[in-house]
Amino acid sequence: MARLFARYKTPLDAAAFNKHYFEKHVPLAKKIPSVRKYEVSTGPVVRPMGSANYHLIAILHFDDVAAIQNAFGSAEGQATVADVQSFATGGVDICFFDNKDV
Repeated sequence: MARLFARYKTPLDAAAFNKHYFEKHVPLAKKIPSVRKYEVSTGPVVRPMGSANYHLIAILHFDDVAAIQNAFGSAEGQATVADVQSFATGGVDICFFDNKDV
């Protein structure tokens, strides 16, 4: 399995972020080929020592890193990436990796 991990930093307008994210971005992202599961954080994002500068965390599950790379090369993946600029006013950190249960 592999994961794509997106940490959305605190936006300028949280209500506008949430509206766009859940009404427009999520439906786009759910069309990305090979997505097996799509999770988002609920409530505040915190660290063990207190608050974090993140508004929302999204985790997309794929079979492997190659599937992630292929998915984001698709028209659906490109549309989803382009959409991020329209609502993520605080910025976003995105990474992906293979993972295993231990």
